[in-house]
Amino acid sequence: MRIAFIGASHWHLPLYLDPALEIPGVGLAGVSDPDPGAAAALGARLGCPADPDFRALCRRTRPDFVVALGRHADMAEEAEFLIAEGIPFALEKPCGLDAAQVERIARLAEARGAFAAVPLVFRNGDFLALLREEAAAEGAQCMTFRFIAGFPARYRQAGCDWMLDPGPAGGGCTINLAVHFLDICRLLWGPEARPIAAAMSNAAWGHPIEDYSAVTLGRTGSELCLVETGYLYPGPTSTFDMHFAIRTPRRYIVAPDPGTVVLLDPSGRREVRRMHTTNVAHYRTFLRDVLARVRRGAAPLAGLGDMVPVMRMVDAAYALAARSGPFSPRPAAR
Repeated sequence: MRIAFIGASHWHLPLYLDPALEIPGVGLAGVSDPDPGAAAALGARLGCPADPDFRALCRRTRPDFVVALGRHADMAEEAEFLIAEGIPFALEKPCGLDAAQVERIARLAEARGAFAAVPLVFRNGDFLALLREEAAAEGAQCMTFRFIAGFPARYRQAGCDWMLDPGPAGGGCTINLAVHFLDICRLLWGPEARPIAAAMSNAAWGHPIEDYSAVTLGRTGSELCLVETGYLYPGPTSTFDMHFAIRTPRRYIVAPDPGTVVLLDPSGRREVRRMHTTNVAHYRTFLRDVLARVRRGAAPLAGLGDMVPVMRMVDAAYALAARSGPFSPRPAAR
């Protein structure tokens, strides 16, 4: 199976490339990036064809599968091309700048019967499976997800300065990090889950994108979920200040670190389970899963249609932040 990577200067490239090269029978069809220097350097390092034009690369090499990365502003265009060419692909989240873009490509993918996966990678792990089991039995009444990543300078160091500009990025930590937890909330609560309040700040770094975001979600009744994300943690890439807590009538569930889940019953009895609780470890599982699904003709675990309601929630969060506070990386009318 031959895989191409487009928009390949994206900082997530190793999360897909490294596990791909470990799979027997998988090879590189080529790499593309709009920066000709980055494309040439990657092609030379990996010993595969390279081209700054992803269309030309795909038409020349005819890959069996494409991992589509790149700027958020370019993702819908990449998807449209791959759908038209009939090439199965995975499109890095958020899949576009807003819900309108993602809805358009989701409709195209559905009409063509395209394999269009989205790495909402918590769906590939045991932690979300545990939460879904608990919520199905008793319901989740209150939830908090705090997920604070490293400084935004890491994007400059990775050659992805565009991440600090709301034009090509669509926003900051909300559109980049919070999407995972908005998806989790919707999976646990259903379509009634919606943002009811949001506040964002760029006080830490002064970039035009938010470096801290607090989004509160609710649904019918008094259930609440708080999603905190940011670029504030003084640590290397893929390390986080994280703490998740979910309360059901039966248990209080806490994820205090990247590998531990603690379940407490009403009497205070503790059960400790070891499992991955951040997104990073799941990209390897995701990549293997999508390739296996393509081989057997199955649908992806999460596709563009699943990303549409998440992006509607993102848009609603930015609109609420613009109305309620002095800072938002998007204008209020958007």
